[in-house]
Amino acid sequence: MKRRRQLTKGNPIPHLINRTELRVRFSEVDSLRYVWHGHYVKYFEDGREAFGREFDLGYMQMYDHGFATPLIRVEVDYKQPLFYGDEAIVETQYVDSAAAKIIFQFKIFRKSTMELVAEGKTVQIFTNKEGELELTMPAFFKEWKKRWIGNSGCQPEL
Repeated sequence: MKRRRQLTKGNPIPHLINRTELRVRFSEVDSLRYVWHGHYVKYFEDGREAFGREFDLGYMQMYDHGFATPLIRVEVDYKQPLFYGDEAIVETQYVDSAAAKIIFQFKIFRKSTMELVAEGKTVQIFTNKEGELELTMPAFFKEWKKRWIGNSGCQPEL
């Protein structure tokens, strides 16, 4: 029997969730007032940046340790449209992995009804400042995981 593919592999960490609010701007919608599909990826980025500020995992902090974290995968499942003027909540949750990568899962809700409008996932890898792939988890990231997850982290990815 085939198993259905799950949206997220790894171990979502319940206490590592950031929620940030946004308002859909005029420049983000098409002529029908629908948010253009590509802006949901931008909303995920807004969520990652807010997560980084809250949990000390910002892009410049990683760069100061000598690393960049480019995206290698983005998944978006659209449920309901957002419209010009809507307020939304982007929920960003860290997903633990034993691999040298950073995984987030996202849920975007319409604030007025808390209706799920989109969900998705991003995967980032580590490169050094020269752009070379890092195959092992950087020491600073191991320390970050120990600080925020403790010994229960680093579960093998399924």
